[in-house]
Amino acid sequence: MSVSQRKLATEIAALVDKPVTVNTTTGKKFVGTLVGINPDNLSLCMAEAKDETGVVYRRIFLNGNVVAQLTSTEKPFDLKALATRLEKVFPTMVKLYEEQGIIWVMDKVKLTEKGVVEGSGPAAERVQRVYDLFMSEVKG
Repeated sequence: MSVSQRKLATEIAALVDKPVTVNTTTGKKFVGTLVGINPDNLSLCMAEAKDETGVVYRRIFLNGNVVAQLTSTEKPFDLKALATRLEKVFPTMVKLYEEQGIIWVMDKVKLTEKGVVEGSGPAAERVQRVYDLFMSEVKG
């Protein structure tokens, strides 16, 4: 598998459990949560998918042959802005790994878009507080 194929598969996998819009080759449109996808052929499953007439399907499975377009409707998480915010509290101690979706603080506290996932103690608690404040401002 080439690097670009791996990146595409990673991007597609990142859409799972996120709100998406799917346009089909038959002219139908569905808006719902992507719950599963086969990256090889784009066959997918959506939950609580609403079509253009307002009908809601608890689960809908679409064959990849009819998927014309898959669009993410969620604003991506701004990891860079969070790293910048953390840098103000922890100068020169923040490392951003954007491709992996990770921020390391003081080489011992690991942070993702979900919050602190590794590390403990006062530093981890402070990082979590900065994260919580950042999230409350983003969600406004």
